[in-house]
Order: sequence, then C-alpha cells, then structure tokens
Amino acid sequence: QVQLVESGGGLVQAGDSLRLSCLASGRTISIYAMGWFRQAPGKEREFVAGISWSVGNTRYTDSVKGRFTISRDNAKNMVYLQMNSLKPEDAAVYYCAARYALGIDIYPSLYPSWGQGTQVTVSS
Repeated sequence: QVQLVESGGGLVQAGDSLRLSCLASGRTISIYAMGWFRQAPGKEREFVAGISWSVGNTRYTDSVKGRFTISRDNAKNMVYLQMNSLKPEDAAVYYCAARYALGIDIYPSLYPSWGQGTQVTVSS
C-alpha cells in the first residue's frame, strides 16, 4: 500500500481559489485511482473527485463540476485538486485516498489508503 500526505488547505473567502496537493509514497505502482473526499462536521465523508493513476480519466461529483479540477503528476507521485469559485458549503476536511482495484469509485470504503486530511474553511 501507499502513504498519503495532503497539504494546501486554509481559510479563504467565498469566490476564492485553493489548490490541494497529495503526495503518495510507497508502492505507488499498485495504485489504480486516486480520489479526493471531504467531510464536514456532522456529515458523512463524500466523494469529490477522482482520477485514474495511469490514464488520467476523471470523475466529479455534480456539485463541483466546472469549479474543481483534479490532476496528477505521476513523475512526482502527486495528485492535485484545484478548487475555484469556492462556496461556504465547500468547507470541510479534505482527504485524498488511493484505490488499488479497477474503477474510480465514489464510496470511501472502497479506498484502502487515506491521508490525514487538510482543513478548508470558506468564509461568506
């Protein structure tokens, strides 16, 4: 498996942009897809975006389509989440996760490896 470390969270105003980064280390050759999830207080962890590690296919939840972009740099073992036009409802702890089986899945339970999370706060 791999180890994941997120960075880039912070406090921004509504309408601002933020880029999250996730560094993968360890057995990265085994990764099929990487996902970004978020969890707000009192809510379940939800899928935000995912990308296949080798081909770069992407998948987004409807609420972030057109505002967020997921990308990866295989040479650096990095995955990014560019977040534009942030809204207060985007505020959450954001996690990156790795999946080793086929598919960019939306269910957290299907991702065995997780980072520690990075806080994103959006003020109105």
